[in-house]
Amino acid sequence: MNTDQAKQLSETALNQLMSALEQGHSDALKAYLAVMARFHHYSWSNALLIFWQKPTATHVAGFHSWLRLNRYVRKGEKGIVILAPMVGRLKDADELSEDQRSRVFGFRAAHVFDISQTEGEPLPEFATVHGEPGELTAKLKDFVSSKKIDLVYSDEIRPARGMSSGGKITLLPDMPAAEEFAVLVHEVAHELLHRGERRKETNHTVRETEAEAVAFVVANAVGLDTNTASADYILLHSGDKATLAESLAFIQQTSADILKAILPEPDTVAMHHQEAA
Repeated sequence: MNTDQAKQLSETALNQLMSALEQGHSDALKAYLAVMARFHHYSWSNALLIFWQKPTATHVAGFHSWLRLNRYVRKGEKGIVILAPMVGRLKDADELSEDQRSRVFGFRAAHVFDISQTEGEPLPEFATVHGEPGELTAKLKDFVSSKKIDLVYSDEIRPARGMSSGGKITLLPDMPAAEEFAVLVHEVAHELLHRGERRKETNHTVRETEAEAVAFVVANAVGLDTNTASADYILLHSGDKATLAESLAFIQQTSADILKAILPEPDTVAMHHQEAA
């Protein structure tokens, strides 16, 4: 598959997701968000491409990357196409930072394979969370502090569990650990997404759904089962494909920023990121 075909496949996947939402099928977006959680180092559009081609994928990498992990793609397996950035170097850029010297000047079609399409040595075990966030909550609070956001607890916000008020987050005290974690992520998402000019460009329903989607992605990525799974993500749909794509991009970037702050980055994950940003 060439680059133009990959771009067309991406457009088709977005159209199908939009159609599912128009027909009232919220589960389609929920399933996509679960894939985004597993591949939070990837752009929202590459996560959509993976979801569209192989929704059960759990770990993906390129052919040669699997070889470096002593695993081999089985003969006849069909690759999952993604759009990989092509990065060039700027001339006469001695005073620029490393990031500034390099810039993306296009995308090319690339293929990755899920671990289920390979054989060989097992991957290293990754740390997972089941039921309790443990030290991740402390790391999340450090992230909140790094953003110059105050965090306080108060019974006065009942029946709300959390409240974002621009530079300050208030949580209900004594919530179960997993619930506190998810609510804090939700409120952090509001602080990062909805406290600038974009607040005027979105309605209350879209803002709440975006924040809940970020909480769902982050909770899934760290292995927590929270009540964000019951959110009605169809509310993210407002009849405009461009608006939907914008929301998905913001959800992905915000989730990735939070996860980068609270999770270690294993070498294999870092490698996947380099192949398919």
